[in-house]
Amino acid sequence: MTHFHAAVWIDHHEARIVSFNPDEHATATLHHHQAVKHTQHSAGKSRNWRAPEDPAYYEEVAKSLDGFGEILIVGPANAKFAFLKHLQAKHPALAAKVVGIETVDHPSDGELTNYARAYFHKKDRTLPQL
Repeated sequence: MTHFHAAVWIDHHEARIVSFNPDEHATATLHHHQAVKHTQHSAGKSRNWRAPEDPAYYEEVAKSLDGFGEILIVGPANAKFAFLKHLQAKHPALAAKVVGIETVDHPSDGELTNYARAYFHKKDRTLPQL
């Protein structure tokens, strides 16, 4: 069976994609390929442990989302916004399929699937019925 809906949970280290239809679901995980260095800073300076923006990482995630009808982007921090900007700049047709962007901490795959199902169920109820 094909899946119409997909949700991607993304941060600067990994992306987890869940896709589903009413009867089944599938999950996939993609990892950022560059090692993240934890650096020490002087007192009073901020610490930055996130990986740098990586267009190749975002491209890999975008390729994994190709073919879905509606996409929800979720994540704990700014990577979800950087990924959306990447889609808008490089893949406008895919960006047009993004129906929402939400802040979600670190759910399990099951929690992410349930969250996405509830999100799309609520969203679908707000659309005009044909």
